[in-house]
Amino acid sequence: MSAGDSSRKTLGMESYHTRFSAWTPFSNKTLNRQLFQERVALISHWFDLWTNKQRQEFLFTIFLHCTKSQLRFVQDWFSERMHVAKVDFSTVLPRFLSLHIFSFLNPKDLCVAAQVSWPWKFLTEQDCLWMPKCIRFGWFLPYAPADNEYGAWKHHYVACVSNLDWLTPREAAAVYGTLNEPKTGDEELQERQREKCLRKVIWEKIALRKKELLRVRPPWGSGTRCWRLLESRYQPRLSQTSRGRVGLQEAVEKQLVSASLEALPRRSKVSGSHSYPLLSKKSWRGVYKNDDSSSRASQPHIVLISSRIPAYEVVVDSVRAGVISVVYEHSGLTLESLLYLVEKALDGQRAQSLGVFSDGNSREIHLLQGYKIGIKNLLRPEARDFWERLGSYVAPEEEGGHVDLFVPLGASEAGMEVLSQLSQLTGTLFTAPTGIATGSYQHILSDWLGRPWERAPPSIYFSESKLQVWSSLTDFLEDTLKSARKQLSPLFKELQKNISGRMIGQFVFDTMNMANILNNQGIAQALAEGLTELSKENSDKPLEFLSYFLLKKCSKKSKDLEGNVVLTERGPEAASGPSAKERNVMEDNPQDKKSSRSQNDPNFEVLVQLEKKLQVDSAEKRTKVVRELLQSERRYVQMLEMLRDVYVTPLRAALSSNRAILSAANIQIIFSDILQILSLNRQFLDNLRDRLREWGPAHCVGEIFTKFGSQLNTYTNFFNNYPVVLKTIEKCREMMPAFRAFLKRRDKTVVTKMLSLPELLLYPSRRFEEYLNLLYALRLHTPAEHVDRGALTTAIDHIKKYKDYIDQMKQDINMKEQLSDIQRVIWGCPPLSEVNRYLIRVQDVAQLHCCDEERSSSSRLYEHTRDLSLFLFNDALLVSNRSTSHTPFERTSKSTHQFIASVALHRLLIEDISDTKYIKNAFILQGPKCEWICATEGEDDKFLWLSVLQNAIRSSMEK
Repeated sequence: MSAGDSSRKTLGMESYHTRFSAWTPFSNKTLNRQLFQERVALISHWFDLWTNKQRQEFLFTIFLHCTKSQLRFVQDWFSERMHVAKVDFSTVLPRFLSLHIFSFLNPKDLCVAAQVSWPWKFLTEQDCLWMPKCIRFGWFLPYAPADNEYGAWKHHYVACVSNLDWLTPREAAAVYGTLNEPKTGDEELQERQREKCLRKVIWEKIALRKKELLRVRPPWGSGTRCWRLLESRYQPRLSQTSRGRVGLQEAVEKQLVSASLEALPRRSKVSGSHSYPLLSKKSWRGVYKNDDSSSRASQPHIVLISSRIPAYEVVVDSVRAGVISVVYEHSGLTLESLLYLVEKALDGQRAQSLGVFSDGNSREIHLLQGYKIGIKNLLRPEARDFWERLGSYVAPEEEGGHVDLFVPLGASEAGMEVLSQLSQLTGTLFTAPTGIATGSYQHILSDWLGRPWERAPPSIYFSESKLQVWSSLTDFLEDTLKSARKQLSPLFKELQKNISGRMIGQFVFDTMNMANILNNQGIAQALAEGLTELSKENSDKPLEFLSYFLLKKCSKKSKDLEGNVVLTERGPEAASGPSAKERNVMEDNPQDKKSSRSQNDPNFEVLVQLEKKLQVDSAEKRTKVVRELLQSERRYVQMLEMLRDVYVTPLRAALSSNRAILSAANIQIIFSDILQILSLNRQFLDNLRDRLREWGPAHCVGEIFTKFGSQLNTYTNFFNNYPVVLKTIEKCREMMPAFRAFLKRRDKTVVTKMLSLPELLLYPSRRFEEYLNLLYALRLHTPAEHVDRGALTTAIDHIKKYKDYIDQMKQDINMKEQLSDIQRVIWGCPPLSEVNRYLIRVQDVAQLHCCDEERSSSSRLYEHTRDLSLFLFNDALLVSNRSTSHTPFERTSKSTHQFIASVALHRLLIEDISDTKYIKNAFILQGPKCEWICATEGEDDKFLWLSVLQNAIRSSMEK
């Protein structure tokens, strides 16, 4: 190595001389800076890879090596960046801690804090802060807030507070003048003594009340809240003494259910007995108050209208002004519930008259589902109590009070016996139509039994023109209202009955103007008869002849009307009093009594003439019934012949001409049974026509009906094949365009009276009701010694058995359809189709949750968790979750149901929850595994629901 090389090496080592580090160049700043940054990046990379604990140890070591100036630098840096002295705790602390801090503020301070900043406003309006403040006062949110809804409970609190009548001390002083009034020492001492005395009196009354409650409390196991103790008390005995015995376990369960039913609150009737009811704490004004001071004009008329009546909304719309109308559900009510509705409608008044517009026949009234009131069950305790209380709501007979049953009970002996027993039972006059007129509810406008009033019973409650239109268009209106109810049901749940009825009724009566049409029909018929007579006479002065004919017809009609009025006025007098008794005595022994009566009674000849007149009237009424039978049978056969001429004949003609619309097999399936019915009824019509040609008081029609009743196998084949016939029609309509076009040309024309083929096939099922009513009316006006009496009784038995068979078929089909609809609506629902199962009532309730069970029952708080729908069947209770969804741009909402549980009625326990300021209309349903705290929307809903549920549980336990 040369000297130069050694000198250059020495200079290079000097240039790379380092300070504090052997690897950091001291003189080369650029290289020094670059090497420092690389090492800082390396340490930062290591720092990112370390755990939290390792980072804390590294910082602790670094801060220990720092001088005071370096630590002061770190402190200043933190002060400039973080501003620890002015930080908002809501942005630093976790949200649950901030909400916990705000929860100590009262509502007024929360509203003030909401004005500080947006973070504070967001936190102070959270539902978790305002919900306890609302629940403490019993203010529950009437709906379940959505997930993204903000401030619902605060808005509800503000709305509830704004409705309170609250005054500040200064406002109260301005109103009452009691702010800061100076008092003397004596006045203050007297006020304290008065408060002390009042407090002592209150304590004494509370102690006395507790002693009374302790003395009169029910025995152990019969209270409203003892069923849990009963269950725990009985369970060990079952496990020790009767393990595995199912029968004893069921007996204990029935005992628990009975105890829960007996523990429900009761309300006293006026008669002194008790029944389930009322949850209201209001002072109830009795319907039995003394009305001597009130005039008869102030007493209202009330009519009960069943929902089973076809197009009952139109009937409600035809009620006269001033008449109270009560629409009740045919299914899902009890007799006790119906009486409650009447009491509520009358509101302590007594009615001048009461009408019951329900379904039924000439023997019984179909008042409610499961309550067919007839001669067999009229004297049962439940039915007897119902009619006694219902009759007490009406003014007595001496004041003109009466009960009108819109059921043709006057057309049969059984119906007359029902009316007689009801009148004797209640002391009130019961009336009903005679029901001789056939057709859909035409019996309402026929003659009525009882004494003649100023107006006929239908005209007391309804507008007769509207009622006439309703009776003639019942089927069409019911079909229209079915679709209207379906569309309006989700939109107007409570108002759908009134709104749909008024809409359809207003359309029918204003647009169609059927009252004028009916009047014009009579005028047109009279003019047609006059023109017919004018064509026969060939008069030179046609206008004078026509006017004379119309005047003569008008005078003749008025004379007939006067004669009917005279007979009506004399009828009740002739049928009542001692004359009826004397007539019975004369019938028993006419020869022995004739001389004595002629000697002792100067009016004997008058009585004999009256007896003859009654016999003539009976013969005339019997003739009238037979003529009505013949006319209605002629109309029925004409409808069947029209069905043959319009449908069967063209289809067979097309088949024979090799242009078949339907195959021969389908024609045979659809029309073979109805054609056999036509043949049978044509023969029956011919027999009736022949008998009526030579009709007299001694002639009989019972044997004709007996012969007809022995040939009813034809109708049996038709009803058994009726579902197959309808399915065949629908299948052919879908698969065969030619048949679809054929029905489009033939259905709903003037010839078919605007009816379709399936609607025409309904006539055979309705005809037997008319047969039965006419036969009962005929037997009613047939004397006991008449030859036709026994044959009529036999014919009635045959027709009644067959009608019961038809009604049972209809009921089974309706139940199956109803159960299938419910099962389709409820998601996850188990199979509901079982023998003899039917729906009683559906009730929408709110499910509640008790927030604090340790508190007393009067101060417990409840939270609304979800909505439920309770489906009550005759053997089980189905509980489903109900949710409502809305469609965009639509007003209507859609309800969906999710299955929760199903409980057998004989294992269901009920517990009532008394009303407090925190909860209203609540009760508890307890099953073997689940418990539901439910609340209805109104106290009427709770009363009706618990009444029906109690009755259903008792019925299931009796089976």
